[in-house]
Amino acid sequence: MLVVLALLFGVFLGTGVFAIILAAARRGRAAMEVTNTAVPDGVDQVIEALESAAVVIDPSNSVIKASPGAFTFGLVAHGVLVHPTLSDIVDKVRRDGEPVTQELHLSRGPFGDANLFLFVRVARLGARYVLLLAEDRTESFRLDEMRRDFIANISHELKTPIGAVGLLAEALVSASDEPEQVKRFAKRLTKESERLARITQEIIELSRLQASDALSKPELVDIDNVVAMAIDQNRVAAEAHDVNLVTKAKSGAQVYGDETMLVTALDNLISNALQFSPSRSRVGVGVIRRDDVIEIAVTDQGAGIPADEIDRVFERFFRGDPARSRNTGGTGLGLSIVKHVAQNHSGDVRVWSQLGKGSTFTIRLPEATSALAKTQGVQK
Repeated sequence: MLVVLALLFGVFLGTGVFAIILAAARRGRAAMEVTNTAVPDGVDQVIEALESAAVVIDPSNSVIKASPGAFTFGLVAHGVLVHPTLSDIVDKVRRDGEPVTQELHLSRGPFGDANLFLFVRVARLGARYVLLLAEDRTESFRLDEMRRDFIANISHELKTPIGAVGLLAEALVSASDEPEQVKRFAKRLTKESERLARITQEIIELSRLQASDALSKPELVDIDNVVAMAIDQNRVAAEAHDVNLVTKAKSGAQVYGDETMLVTALDNLISNALQFSPSRSRVGVGVIRRDDVIEIAVTDQGAGIPADEIDRVFERFFRGDPARSRNTGGTGLGLSIVKHVAQNHSGDVRVWSQLGKGSTFTIRLPEATSALAKTQGVQK
């Protein structure tokens, strides 16, 4: 009898242990299923196709997927959201479980001085993730102000060359019997028409840069190629001004953006440096990689910029020395174009200058990384 009871107790105990082990295994499988829950099917393809910003965030607030627009707007860097305001909204959605829709005014990029007006919607995505969608409303906020300022500036700047063309045309008619006078007026007429054409072209370029889709398809850009092309475009002018145009060794730096825009910006800086440099001086172009930031600096040995004009040099149509600007064909738009190119690349442009010693203009851009390129899906 005792033997039978012992056998029954052994069977009962074994069955209980087996049941406990089986339950623990089921709980383990359930936990693994929760832990390994992936982003829902199709989300990757949708995010990659979006032109607006889209970001998927995991429970630790790490970015596991982001659209090209999220990087273009400077919302994501090093696998996390750049702006604490966005992180706070994500935490609220994760905590309350309810979607949040909000309009935000944010800085563009980690150090850029440009601003973004975004319409943001944040909601849960599956059991673990949070989806952030951001639509750029910057253009609509700035449109009225830009229109007023731009029209005022254009009407003022075009008035001078258009008036000059009219006066020279009348002078040509009056001097029709004097060949030498006709030649002189014709040369001046040609010069004013060229100036008018330059102003018109730069106004068109600046308008394009200020558009909301100016950098809708960023690519991986080699900064050394940008420097080489900009220098090549200015070699003839450097020889004409008797200025030595030099650059440092290759840096290997890369950024996300538009190569043509960056070449245009650097070309404007080099052209300005050459125009305001004395003969037998030097203009240097250098690239420095520092803390995930690419700095492209153009240094001249010119007369420098007065301290009270430093903060205004990037304004549209601003010319610190109007007389000299007319002689060199300046429109006052070149540095404004540089500023907007830098801002479109989530960067900025800075200037250092000292009277009698020269000036240094520096374009600062976020450096591209291979890991970021894979996440962003940048074109190569």
